[in-house]
Amino acid sequence: MSEAVQFWPDPPTTGAEPLQAWMPRILQRVECALGALLPSVEVFPCALHEAMRYATLGGGKRLRALLCHAAGELVDADPRLLDGAASAIEMIHAYSLVHDDLPAMDNDLLRRGQPTVHVRYGEATAILVGDGLQAQAFVVIGELSGSAEQKLALLHELAHASSSLGMVGGQAIDLASVGLSLPREELERMHRMKTGALLRAAVLMGAHCGVSPIEPGLHHALDDYQRALGLAFQVVDDVLDVTTDAATLGKTPGKDAQDHKPTYVSLLGLDAARALAGQLGERARDALAPLGARAAHLHGLADMVVHRVY
Repeated sequence: MSEAVQFWPDPPTTGAEPLQAWMPRILQRVECALGALLPSVEVFPCALHEAMRYATLGGGKRLRALLCHAAGELVDADPRLLDGAASAIEMIHAYSLVHDDLPAMDNDLLRRGQPTVHVRYGEATAILVGDGLQAQAFVVIGELSGSAEQKLALLHELAHASSSLGMVGGQAIDLASVGLSLPREELERMHRMKTGALLRAAVLMGAHCGVSPIEPGLHHALDDYQRALGLAFQVVDDVLDVTTDAATLGKTPGKDAQDHKPTYVSLLGLDAARALAGQLGERARDALAPLGARAAHLHGLADMVVHRVY
């Protein structure tokens, strides 16, 4: 990893750290890592790098980075390796949001309470910002200090999650489904690709940061966890889209209904969608039972996903 990020202190080695103390600490690490690993505004082309940093820094839930760190705790992963992996995931996520917001896609004007990238910097720059962030994520993985086997596993997880069989394919299905009423299984498949694929990658990349390959039992538990968590996240997103204002949500509410997109609320109704989110959260927590107390932060993140208000 770049020498620029070696000043971070290692976190305290306690698995009992409360979530309310652990989360701010990890979020600070991730923000610091992203600031160091994104190209500087002083590096040419300066305007593009400024826009890339605008798209990525200073906001967002950082759920994927938190999941990466929480999963890494299960395998005693090097925190600096987790910083790099989590930063790469956040760069891919930021790129996906920049492109999703474009006029040709969701045509959104607000993201994280600020003007979207194409509104502030122009549509052409926004396209290049997404392209640059995607490439930079893989640069970061390639420059990590881990073993060749670790880096190969991380690259595979991130590339697969970002591909036409993952996030990009899910977005294609989403765009093709405007105005349609999808059956529940098709809606679930779309969201497992569009949203769930990158959440899955975050969990498994954290586990790949351990010194040994992921044990089958751990892999099974984490896979069950991420499947439930990823779907819960999307169900709650659909609920918040119709129940929360722009100031709280940080983006334009009601867009899905306005754009005639299929959602869990339109398919099941508001109360049933809320109930489903609760059931999925419970399923995520049940998946962690074999891992015991060391999965406390993953438990807490599942609760946060289900009960979040933005």
